[in-house]
Order: sequence, then structure tokens, then C-alpha cells
Amino acid sequence: MADLMKTAERAEAIARAAELFPALLGPTSARDLLAWVAAELGDACALDRWFVHGAARTKALAPDLILHVVSGNTPHAALQSLIGGLLLGSRNLVKLPGTGLGEVDQFLACLPADLRAMVEVSVELPSAWLSSADAVVVYGSDQTVAALRARVPPGKIFLGHGHKSSLGLVWHDPVFASCPGAARDASRFDQQGCLSPQVFYVRETHPGFARQYAEKLASALDQFHRAHPRGPLGLEDQAEMANLRAAYRFRAAGDLRVALWEGGGKLDWTVIYEEDSWFTASPLPRVVFVKPLPEDLAGAMGPAADYLGAVGLWPATEDLADRFAALRPSRFCAVGKMQDPPWTWHNGGVARLASLVKWVDFEPSSGLTV
Repeated sequence: MADLMKTAERAEAIARAAELFPALLGPTSARDLLAWVAAELGDACALDRWFVHGAARTKALAPDLILHVVSGNTPHAALQSLIGGLLLGSRNLVKLPGTGLGEVDQFLACLPADLRAMVEVSVELPSAWLSSADAVVVYGSDQTVAALRARVPPGKIFLGHGHKSSLGLVWHDPVFASCPGAARDASRFDQQGCLSPQVFYVRETHPGFARQYAEKLASALDQFHRAHPRGPLGLEDQAEMANLRAAYRFRAAGDLRVALWEGGGKLDWTVIYEEDSWFTASPLPRVVFVKPLPEDLAGAMGPAADYLGAVGLWPATEDLADRFAALRPSRFCAVGKMQDPPWTWHNGGVARLASLVKWVDFEPSSGLTV
């Protein structure tokens, strides 16, 4: 039975299945997964045995049943959520998007039978799933998260991951060394994930540097596209992309504070430079804005400040993270690594495993023997 497997055994089996998805999951060894458990629960064996906690002992209790509601544009998030549930030893219900999610099917096929039996998937969401689950994890729009939160009975654990926007911040890069990584960050998953940068703010170390950076980023996006083409665009998105380009092309023709780089005959990528510092969310895949870094970046974020996911830094130093701590993202990292969070990352500022477990303490009657 899978529920009799120890955490280390589950980690080994999950890691073997994850070998198929290095681009989506990054390094996923059993050691990585156990380090995640230890970081969040205090001990890699916290789910298996009592361990010292102050003057007593404690043990983590995983939910018996976790419902994961996942979206189609972020298969990596779906796999990460499911892996977390399996690592805890919980049974898992996975509500897939209407078109299904091939990555989840492939992952399940690679699991041993006893772990695979701990997962049930469906493109529908039976009401019984919501009422029977001990914990519900939702990835989707703010509207989807709010609607499902309202349907979850009181007392159940609920983790909602709604809309987030991310940005890059280039503080000092005289030779444009960050541009290939910036292009990768903005292009992976076709810029649809919460860690996908929408805007790169560039400090003007000399007049015109941000505009030069935009031009170099356009070249890097083109190079990335040649090796990793963008996925198909629907007709509505194609029309919206064409309209967006036309509007900025018109502005750039009469305003030196605006510039546009258009990639490919199939609307492959777009870079828009404008001196207006207001945060502009990218509406479509691989549309990147580059702006000079304003003195008050938090103010320039406007309402988007409440939805900030990650900030990519160049260089990624602790001093620079402290300088912009008022932005309050859930993650600072190097430009080029925005799409590669470690397993221990606090998604949305929340410890993903620790938020799902409950704790039981044991106080021995005759002192504590370690």
C-alpha cells in the first residue's frame, strides 16, 4: 500500500517519474524532494516518526485527500502540486482542464502502481470532490479561485494561486550579459506563468541605455525563438497582437520615447520600449515591455503591486534585494532563473507542504529520551 511507504521511498519513486520532465520541473532527485520536506517540516522524516520539538515530540499529519484544480497553461504547476501531494503520502484528486493535460498523464504512467493508485483525474469537477477533500489547491484566474473558495466547506484547508505578474530589474549590465536569460524568462511557457516577466525595468547608467537594452533583448528573443518557437496563437490572439503592434508602431513613428521591435512573420515575439514607467502587463505571449527604472518603482507598479510574483535581478545580490524589498514579491532571483524556482520556493509567499499538514504533539510521561 502506498500509504505504508515511507517518505524516502515515495521520494525515490516520484524522482524516477519526474526524470521525464527536466524542462518543466528542473532538478528533481529524491534528495531534492527530501530537502524540501526537511526545509518546511523541520525533519525529512516528520511524516514517518516523532521527532524532537521543544520539550516534547511532534509528527506531521498529511491530509488524507487533496483536491488539485489545475490550469492548462502551466503544466509545471500541475505537476509540482501533484508531486507535493504524493510526497506527503496523501490521496489526490486532480481536476484537469477540459482538454486534459498530457504531462500529467505521462507522469502518472511513470509511477509505480501503488502510487498511481493514489491519484484520480477528471476533466469534470464532481461536487463530491469538493466536499470530501481535506485540502483544496487551486491554480487559475482570480475568478476561478474565488468561486471555488466559496464552495469549499468551512474548516477545510484551501490554497488559491490566482493571477500574478512578474518583472525583471536590471541594475547594472554594461555589456548586456543578462539579455539571453531575460529572453528565456519571458519566453518559456509562452509567458503564461506567474513567474513570467512582463516588464524589464532598466537603470539608466547613461542616457539611452534602457532603449539600447530593449534592442539587445529583441535580438536575444529572436535567437531564443529560433530554438524554441512559440506555441500557436488563436485567431482572437492573432488579431489582438496585430492591433497592439499597429498601435505602438503608430506611436513610435511620432514619439521618440517609444520604440517597437517586431519578430517574425507569425507574430513570434514583440519588444516595446517606452519611457512611461507605469507597469504595463503584457497581454499576449512573448510581448515584453522595457522601461527606464523609475525612482519610485513601487509607486509605478500601481494596482499590480498587489499581484507581484517574482522579481528577477541583475546582478542578483542581497543588497539589491534589500533595496527593493518594499515590492514584497514572494521571490527574488537572478534574471535567467525566473522560471526555475527551487522546490523549497514559497509560492505566493506560502510554504506549500507546511500549509497542508497538521501537527500532533506527544509529551512523554517520564521525560524525553532522544
